[in-house]
Amino acid sequence: MSQHLLTVDSLQRESVDHLLRVAARMEPIASRRQITRVLEGAVLGNLFFEASTRTRVSFHAAFCRLGGSVCDTTGFTFSSMAKGESLYDTSRVMSGYCDAIVMRHPDQGSVAEFAAATNVPVINGGDGPGEHPSQALLDLYTIDKEFQRLGKSLSGAHILLTGDLKYGRTVHSLIKLLSLYDPLRITLVSPPGLEMPTALIDLVTSRGHRVEQRDSLASDFSDLDVVYTTRIQKERFTDEMNESFQGLSDDFMVNRDFLDQRCSQSTIVMHPLPRDSRPGANDLNVNLNGDPRLAIFRQTDNGIPMRMAIFATLLKVDELIEKDLRPVRWFVPSQVGTLDR
Repeated sequence: MSQHLLTVDSLQRESVDHLLRVAARMEPIASRRQITRVLEGAVLGNLFFEASTRTRVSFHAAFCRLGGSVCDTTGFTFSSMAKGESLYDTSRVMSGYCDAIVMRHPDQGSVAEFAAATNVPVINGGDGPGEHPSQALLDLYTIDKEFQRLGKSLSGAHILLTGDLKYGRTVHSLIKLLSLYDPLRITLVSPPGLEMPTALIDLVTSRGHRVEQRDSLASDFSDLDVVYTTRIQKERFTDEMNESFQGLSDDFMVNRDFLDQRCSQSTIVMHPLPRDSRPGANDLNVNLNGDPRLAIFRQTDNGIPMRMAIFATLLKVDELIEKDLRPVRWFVPSQVGTLDR
């Protein structure tokens, strides 16, 4: 694994497998059964110049679970960049304060520009419509865990990616990561104008995977192993697109009827969140809440051990974890959510 985590392009199959193994070792800590302090004294700069709740808090919690402390910055208007400071200057200054930096920024390529000015490890927490490598890693970790639970293998699996495939940075990173593994069948379903970039499709097919594009979910998906759906990223639309886009139709809604009528009882449902639960949004339907096939909350829980694994690997303490464990002393519920199964 390289000095920074800016794109999944920097990851080889070996380094991904290593992160999966380290994340599994982090499970007792992430689930609040054990404590480690391998990063005691280390400081994380959590720089989020774009709206975020889950990703920002997940990185924060992961660093704290390893014993470190966190300095947060949220919002562009509250940063020195609103006064004209360059990414280079911000990077150099923050590097003097922090031992690792997570950055989210609305402009594609901005995190890489920021990282070029520092030797402190930088993690891309999302750069506009570009990439979201830690999300892809936790998504792959989720698929691996769900397949182990169901007795399935990733090799030859059928995975459906649907929703906004043009601006959805999570699917851009995930499809690249999946392409490192044995040949898969990947189906892409998106509204007109929001298709997966051709360059990504060409990359995946060049690695021996079968990619099929469809224009709706009105098909037989009885052999589907994973459906990964994303909300429409309207905040990244141009004014012209906002005027012409009418919203998703029922043809793109993943709900209980879709799973019951077109999929199987072992199909798992994933979503990077947030999901738009407002009427007419036609995002992932809340009528799946409580259905064991809905993996979205197990998916978010998996973000903690995976991001712990990323920090531990970049800061080179991954081999020290097992020597530094002790049990927790506070009350921890057996299930976090009331509908968890």
